[in-house]
Amino acid sequence: EEFPFVLDCATSITQRGKIEFYDRADKEIPPGWVIGEDGKTRTDTHQILKDLKTGKAALAPLGGIGEETAGYKGYGYAAVVEILSAALQNGKYLKMLSGVEDGKPVPINLGHFFIAINISSFIELELFKKISGDILRSLRFSKKAPEAERIYTAGEKEYLAWLERKDKGAPINQNLQQQIIALKEELGLTQYKFPFEK
Repeated sequence: EEFPFVLDCATSITQRGKIEFYDRADKEIPPGWVIGEDGKTRTDTHQILKDLKTGKAALAPLGGIGEETAGYKGYGYAAVVEILSAALQNGKYLKMLSGVEDGKPVPINLGHFFIAINISSFIELELFKKISGDILRSLRFSKKAPEAERIYTAGEKEYLAWLERKDKGAPINQNLQQQIIALKEELGLTQYKFPFEK
């Protein structure tokens, strides 16, 4: 494969960074991503970002809200990640990661865990690569939904975006452009001009 299989995902339907992206674009998030204290879905992006810090809002797990859509599976995955990232190293967890203690901002002491597998202990490396490649190609060329353009495997869209952006740069929405320009002016960096400035 010309690009690696890289599955980088949250155990929730979306991650906080995506909500921040919607906030910078001044858009509401889709229903079902976040629930409030009452257990109902919320879409008020700006307030959600504040309420995530205080526990008045929470990201919905993979599978969504409730057992009918298998939300308990995402909830279970999240618990495994929390245990491996916190309990395994005596780190902070759950609401301790809000970035707020006693009403004051504090550094987020986020834990991590890594697993390394010596593939050749199980199978010859080249054979593993061949079988893995066959699986990924089979997935990409399997029957797609009528409205789907094509089927991607994990890491492929990011690789294609990198190919496009490595020379042209990354797109920045207008709200974020204005925030960057305002910060530049606030810092007195008038000698610099961004490509998106007129």
